[in-house]
Amino acid sequence: MQPRNMSMSGVVDLAAVKAAGEARQKAEQARAEAATEGGPAGVAPSSLVIDVDEAGFERDVLQRSSEVPVVIDFWAEWCEPCKQLSPLLERLTLEYKGRFILAKIDVEANQMLMQQFGIQGIPAVFAVVAGQALPLFQGLAPEAQIRETLDQLVQVAEERFGLTGIAVDADADSDAAEQGPLAEAGEIEEPVGPYDALLEAAVQALDAGDFGGAVQAYKNVLVDDPANSEAKLGLAQAELLGRVQGLDPQQVRKDAADRPADVPAQIAAADLDLVGGHVEDAFGRLVEAVRRTAGDDRNAARVRLLELFEVIGADDPRVAPARMALARVLF
Repeated sequence: MQPRNMSMSGVVDLAAVKAAGEARQKAEQARAEAATEGGPAGVAPSSLVIDVDEAGFERDVLQRSSEVPVVIDFWAEWCEPCKQLSPLLERLTLEYKGRFILAKIDVEANQMLMQQFGIQGIPAVFAVVAGQALPLFQGLAPEAQIRETLDQLVQVAEERFGLTGIAVDADADSDAAEQGPLAEAGEIEEPVGPYDALLEAAVQALDAGDFGGAVQAYKNVLVDDPANSEAKLGLAQAELLGRVQGLDPQQVRKDAADRPADVPAQIAAADLDLVGGHVEDAFGRLVEAVRRTAGDDRNAARVRLLELFEVIGADDPRVAPARMALARVLF
């Protein structure tokens, strides 16, 4: 079950500093609880380097980036410089002990991701921090230069987004080997949350045009289960529809045209753009608002843009270029 006409695959909470701070608090709490219970204090070193494809990009890169910076290594088997750079990046990833993770993407098998990031040649290295794509460098660089770049990335992630990385348990790999193949065989199942009734009530409220009721129903789910992807997506949809309800489209667009520096006017127009199917116009309008402004106005435009990303879904091909455009004006 999911909200009508909405994609479930692109749900990600990317509310920058707030989301990052919450993720850090949860991670610290989980580590403390694990230590108290005698469990593993962090992830296995082997999980710091992952292979990512288009199907898993939203989960393995975008969602993880709200918890820890994700460095992306775009490579191909035929690329000789890649064969020198990739092992170096893997070694440095282990050396940095969870301050970032490394996602390896084979461009031959993932042409869409290559196009979305605007990559002209490989090797190419990007980072994604709190859902925002940042170009790091292209080509084979000296190790000292790569270390300096990674140090800057770690500093920005911590100072601007509150991301201090994830804990690493050096013994976790050996512990997993001793447990055997039970989890890999699929014999351990995750429990299902008891929220079907609330979610169904929210969908019914949406269908009836009761957007306030739908918002409250989704929030009720998220109070107990903050990571519930269906409730996150439904909440984003319901809030958007509630915001545009009762607006005069002609007046909103006139206000936006007459006052290009008025951030509330641009935000309202962007909401209408999105509801009307003009996705790229909505994204472009808010990116421009971020570029033009500073302080609270800039943050308001940025947050609304991230919220609209959630409504559309990270797998939509228009989202990645907009994220990169946002990263360029922010950094």
